[in-house]
Amino acid sequence: MAVAGPSGPALSREEVDRALARLGEEHEAIESSLFALQDHSGRRLLEGAELTGTTKDRWAETEQAITLLWAHFEAYTDALTTARALRGRRRWPTQTELNELTELLCGSGVTVAGGTVPDAARTLTGPARLSERLSLEQLLARMNDWYSQAMEMVAAADAVWSALPARVDLLAAEAQRVRSLAHSVGVRPGAHPAGDDLEELLHGLTDLRSEVVTDPLSFFTGGRPDTSRYDRSGMALEDIRREVEAVLHVRDDADHRLMRLRDVLSRADRTLTEARSARGEVLAKIAASEVPAVSGAPAALPEQLAAAAEYRRTGQWHRLSPLLDSLEESADEELLRARDSLTAVTAPLAVRAELRGRLDAYRAKVSRHGMAEDLLLVERYDQARRLLWSAPCDLRAAEHAVLRYQQAVAEAVVPRQAGPVDHMGDGR
Repeated sequence: MAVAGPSGPALSREEVDRALARLGEEHEAIESSLFALQDHSGRRLLEGAELTGTTKDRWAETEQAITLLWAHFEAYTDALTTARALRGRRRWPTQTELNELTELLCGSGVTVAGGTVPDAARTLTGPARLSERLSLEQLLARMNDWYSQAMEMVAAADAVWSALPARVDLLAAEAQRVRSLAHSVGVRPGAHPAGDDLEELLHGLTDLRSEVVTDPLSFFTGGRPDTSRYDRSGMALEDIRREVEAVLHVRDDADHRLMRLRDVLSRADRTLTEARSARGEVLAKIAASEVPAVSGAPAALPEQLAAAAEYRRTGQWHRLSPLLDSLEESADEELLRARDSLTAVTAPLAVRAELRGRLDAYRAKVSRHGMAEDLLLVERYDQARRLLWSAPCDLRAAEHAVLRYQQAVAEAVVPRQAGPVDHMGDGR
């Protein structure tokens, strides 16, 4: 019958053997986990890094936890070794030996040195003491707690370092390439907003990388690395790249656009010249008609075109781009204005030409109806023709004469058309 001791009834030989086998398996698992922690890339990086902020504080606690983990593991190992040696003395242990084994395996038979206990473990262990006596189960529970704390912290830092620094470096390298391209087209700080944005972005990426390296835990939220700042930087760089590419497109297309501008402005100038010439002709050929004056081209356009050419020559593409946009709009408007001016000036000539065409059309109608010798029609045709082919032509009088001729033709043609109908009616 088992003898009662401080830890309760003494274990039997079979119970001792089972406990030793279980503790041996746990020892191997703990040892494997501790070596995995020791070899973890995150732990090695943390150990050699210059840390700041949250990570610095958490690592100080975690380092203490890791140190105490090993110290407790050594105590656990010593206790297990002692128990195995005691059990190995003889095949059938004495009752005294079973009592000792029971105390060692189930009681508070393990003495560990006191030390600074990490804050996360204070609720479990209480204040630090010079030494403590614990059971193997208590020892195991404490080691599990510290191991979880250490692995959580190490894994979080490692996840951030694996996710962000390399990506930030790649983004910074891409930003440098965009910067070189931007400088080649004049997009520089102080000269173009995109140049200022790009410099700010590069400084921000430098700061971001430094913070990620020294305080990775500040970038670990929701159980994963927080990449929001990196993502915003990536989107900002894409906006800047599009702006630079737009300026680059201006450079590549500048000669064609300047050539088109010169062509449009030249056509507008020729159209205005034609309008002035036409105005003189209209004033000489048309009487009693309002002919609008023809204004000259805006003086600012040639000056702006010269400035655009200078920007092209000196490679100031960022300034050339908005100027070309404005010039193209102004040049198209100027050509349209010149054409409208020509149309307005030549309108009386168009009216005269329309009246001449109408007069000839009605005369041809008269001829088809065999009325070319009708004295009234001949008289009214000659009157309208004289007015339309005289210089200066009185458009109002000429239009009135053409209308009188039309009316006379209508009055003369209708009876002719009705005559055969009446004849046919009499025949019936």
